[in-house]
Amino acid sequence: MIGEMTGDHARAQRARIAIAFAAVYLLWGSTFLAMRFAVETIPPFLMAGARHVVAGALMMAWTWRRAAHRPSWREWRSATVVGVLLLGANGGVAWAEQRVPSGTAALLVATVPLWMVLIDWWRPRGTHPGVGVLAGLAIGLAGLLLLVGPAELTGHGGVDGLGALVLLAGSVSWAAGSIIAQRAPHPSAPMLTTGMQLLTGGASLLVAAVIAGEPAHLSLAHVTFKSALGWGYLVVFGSLIGFTAYAYLLRTTTAAKVATYAYVNPIVAVFLGWAMAGEPVTARTLASAAVIVAGVATITVARRDQAPPVAEEAIGD
Repeated sequence: MIGEMTGDHARAQRARIAIAFAAVYLLWGSTFLAMRFAVETIPPFLMAGARHVVAGALMMAWTWRRAAHRPSWREWRSATVVGVLLLGANGGVAWAEQRVPSGTAALLVATVPLWMVLIDWWRPRGTHPGVGVLAGLAIGLAGLLLLVGPAELTGHGGVDGLGALVLLAGSVSWAAGSIIAQRAPHPSAPMLTTGMQLLTGGASLLVAAVIAGEPAHLSLAHVTFKSALGWGYLVVFGSLIGFTAYAYLLRTTTAAKVATYAYVNPIVAVFLGWAMAGEPVTARTLASAAVIVAGVATITVARRDQAPPVAEEAIGD
């Protein structure tokens, strides 16, 4: 009987992990296009901050009364650090998508696993990458240079230089937040942890919006149905479902496995951007995508048999 219960629990756990990976793979790939639509008539930091605060408040309201204990100050502090790093990166993506096509943005964000390897290498008592990981890093960086070369960064290429730099900075921030999330203290209720991160990270984006003067540029009368629909999609599928799935995976599997979402997100984003927004797909974009994904795949395969870079979490996107 005990063996049967254990087997049923293992199968249920595998099913939950598979569903979470599907959500992160597919839903997050589609959020790049939804974000592009949303920022057409909604200022980016306001859009992103309001999205995450609403999602976080809903999640907190749902789980607060069911939590075994109230979060401690230490847990709130950890949630704030992780939320700011992860969702600050998300706000950067929203801002950059005013200047960079959604498919290209997804390709640049796909470099997150590269930065995770480098941050894990440089942190105290970090993991020294092996030959395979270093090869993957070299391949991935080559793809990045193919997509965003010197001409782009100086404003003379096909990709906006400032937008590309913001996306790369956001990728580094997301990688750092993902690694910290696996070590940070957290409440026993996973959804409460996610709600705290969404709430604190979203609040930091609203502060950034005020500093940037975005409220003065928001006109609800001029918000289009397409932007409003994109924002609603981001709240439900990007934050409530996608971010929860990501945070769950960080707690139940290794960072290297979670990072495999970088294989699929760019493909989904590039296809949707082309099909629904008329974004151009050039041979250079396709070649860059192939090289970047190959680099990420090489890193993941090389680290498959390694111990997780950090202890299990004690996130977001």
